[in-house]
Amino acid sequence: METIISSVISGLVALFICLLNNSSQKKTSDAKMDETVAIINVKIDNLTQKVEKHNNIIERTYKLEVQAALQDEKLRVANHRIEDLEKERD
Repeated sequence: METIISSVISGLVALFICLLNNSSQKKTSDAKMDETVAIINVKIDNLTQKVEKHNNIIERTYKLEVQAALQDEKLRVANHRIEDLEKERD
């Protein structure tokens, strides 16, 4: 009878230690997961800022290209007018 009681007590102590260990590991794992999520969020924010800067540069470049094309057209028209005036003068 004493061996059964001591076996049950040993089993309960072992079960209690396992539960305690699992709880501790879960807390540590949750803390690591929270830290990982925080790092990922910071990286996503940094990437978002870089993408916004890139998109802004693309938009500005497009506007500059449109302005350059317009200036080229104006220059062609002005050169054509000059040529016409030179022909009329001769």
